[in-house]
Amino acid sequence: MADETQDRTVELKFGDDTRTFNVDDPVLPKWIDEAALQSGGYPYKKKLDEDEYSDDLKKLQIELVKVQFWQQATGKRIMAVFEGRDAAGKGGAISATRANMNPRTARIVALTKPTETEHGQWYFQRYVSHFPTSGEFVLFDRSWYNRAGVEPVMGFCTPEEYDLFMKQVPRFEKMIVQDDIHFFKFWLDLGREMQLKRFHDRRHDPLKVWKLSPMDIAALKKWDDYTEKRDRMLKETHTDAAPWTVILANDKRRARLNLVRHILHTLDYDGKDKDAIGEIDDKILGQGPKILK
Repeated sequence: MADETQDRTVELKFGDDTRTFNVDDPVLPKWIDEAALQSGGYPYKKKLDEDEYSDDLKKLQIELVKVQFWQQATGKRIMAVFEGRDAAGKGGAISATRANMNPRTARIVALTKPTETEHGQWYFQRYVSHFPTSGEFVLFDRSWYNRAGVEPVMGFCTPEEYDLFMKQVPRFEKMIVQDDIHFFKFWLDLGREMQLKRFHDRRHDPLKVWKLSPMDIAALKKWDDYTEKRDRMLKETHTDAAPWTVILANDKRRARLNLVRHILHTLDYDGKDKDAIGEIDDKILGQGPKILK
């Protein structure tokens, strides 16, 4: 819970304007509420209907169960990395993907900060130990890409470590693909006002308040820094071997459906029902940074 004696009002720059925001104020500012859904150039004025979402998601989850049977029969390995700004919806997308899969062979990896021993290792080492074995589907809730975003922005690595990482990533990921692992990289993007709204929602929901960390508050003034790092990451690590799939995620329902559809369209598994999978919405899902405005 927040320290009630601490004033967490911050001044935020929006172009030439300066606006104030206090996440502890129970009243969400009108300027955030009105702009949230279409912030960041989001193309829809309304969220997807909840009943339509639930019906479509069930069809996709049935297909994911087929994927697991196919993996068990063939030994195929699948790995997906979920990245994005804080509150972009990574955890919810992972939960929707894995909800009806066998948890014994569909694992979520969400690592805490490195231990002292891990600090002394090759940067990628602690992630490699969680890679899938035969027949496994592994979903990374954040990944080695911490070093492409939060670490350089918040000063948790040196400029030299950051530059070295950016050089090594394409070669590292090419080896993953060459070892015949089906490898997905998802960047969930959201607008600034939507991020503020979700932070506010978390702060005032007793079931979700644990999701709002002091790091989130500290990062509020660093939107442009994160944008700069995001853009460089997408430019330099979007490769033929390991492309980025970018999803505009202001509406979590559309984001989740299209993310799963992309996985299913990519895999050549037994019993695939293309009608059940449906078509990908290219207004909110694209390859590489081109979809971002």
